Amino acid sequence: TTITVTDGIAMGHEAMKASLVSREVIADSVELSVRGHCYDGIVGLAGCDKSLPGLMMAMVRLNVPSVFIYGGSILPGKYKGKDLTIIDVFEAVGKHALGTIDDNELKAIEQVACPSAGSCGGQFTANTMACISEALGLALTNSTMTPATYEERDNYGIESGRAVMNLIEKNIRPRDIVTIESLKNAAVVVAATGGSTNAALHLPAIANEAGIKFTLRDVVEIYQKTPYIGDMSPGGKYVAKDLYDVGGVPVVIKSLLDGGYINGDCLTVTGQTIAENHKDTIFPINQDVVYPCNKPISNHSSVVGLWGNLAEDGSISKIAGLSNLHFKGKAKCFDCEEDALSAVLKNEINAGDAVIIRYEGPKGGPGMREMLSTTAAIYGQGLGESVALITDGRFSGGTRGFCIGHVGPEAAEGGMIGLLKDGDEIIIDAIKGTINVTLSEEEIEKRKKEWKPRQTNHNSGSIWKYAQTVGPAYKGAVTQPGAKNETHTYADI
Repeated sequence: TTITVTDGIAMGHEAMKASLVSREVIADSVELSVRGHCYDGIVGLAGCDKSLPGLMMAMVRLNVPSVFIYGGSILPGKYKGKDLTIIDVFEAVGKHALGTIDDNELKAIEQVACPSAGSCGGQFTANTMACISEALGLALTNSTMTPATYEERDNYGIESGRAVMNLIEKNIRPRDIVTIESLKNAAVVVAATGGSTNAALHLPAIANEAGIKFTLRDVVEIYQKTPYIGDMSPGGKYVAKDLYDVGGVPVVIKSLLDGGYINGDCLTVTGQTIAENHKDTIFPINQDVVYPCNKPISNHSSVVGLWGNLAEDGSISKIAGLSNLHFKGKAKCFDCEEDALSAVLKNEINAGDAVIIRYEGPKGGPGMREMLSTTAAIYGQGLGESVALITDGRFSGGTRGFCIGHVGPEAAEGGMIGLLKDGDEIIIDAIKGTINVTLSEEEIEKRKKEWKPRQTNHNSGSIWKYAQTVGPAYKGAVTQPGAKNETHTYADI
């Protein structure tokens, strides 16, 4: 058992600084528990956003035979005939601030949005990482999309126990499974389902544990070659239970295998390849949750990477559901999320504004907070297409609207986002993958010389310790060098 942080509780305030930090603590605590008790294998169960990548990181780091189990998704709420997720509550807060819904309607939405146990219901971070666990080959086939409350989940525990014993007998280890090709497969599945932008943070971190270089640029290059075939919330119509109803992740993988987008030769925890695991999967007809690759929703992913003088190390945006992929507007700068959210709720943000939230990166936050409260409030006020939000922090997997995160270098490292001033003109082209501020080189150099580092409020404890060691977002915001520096693994002792 490890610690975890529930992002739904942490969201929108100081507590969110603990969220990404918890990924490292989870990975470290699993490592220490396994090392300290000399375990021969791992069956790991994870449920919320950071526990999934944290557990997979630990499995690859230790390299003992391991099987991953997902705790399962929540059932959707119902309101006026519509399926609801937690994101609808956050967006309702924005509508309430604008006055388009009253107290009673906000309360009604809040009371029905989360009707059961389980992780958040759309293709947000937890369900995205669950899909990744199957695509990587660390989880049993079709084990992830079954809702948390369904009794058939018990079977996955039993079968995972059998599987890990088979892996131990055959000495099949996580690094036999997590390879550059399986990481590419995982990125393909994220792209195909309109998954969370956080996958571009967690996949490089998992790769680091295997000694594989797999950065933000590698991830988004795969995204742009991959058809968008899963009509999943927040950019689409459906939630995890709907994907389960049509056959789960195997339906997505089957479509991608048939389309030639996945390497079927990658080994999995079944002891067979991913192609062998799906040879009997039949793609369902008469449904519109998952599309065949030859008739996709879009020919490329709904997640794009952006580079330019505002993000020399890159940035990322989910464009699913957006009709306008270009933006030109004036910067409104905030040095923390609370100030930005306050401005939104006071109706001080207008169409054409580029909301800049900085000093929220891995080092500068510290902790790289998610900005769901602010993005949802903007979207709830009807400004999702006309306002851009740009941050060196992160977004929830449920974020929608014109939102650009993971901007690097971050403000705390002297990145361009920290040099912006109110009124600077920002130009974004999500089709070309560019993000720039229209300043002369002379002005940029002048501001760089004037910039001074800022002190955070975390000068001791675990968050301070994290800030001393964490690396840039485009490399996964990891805190240790990974397998490339190893002389041996725990499994070899």
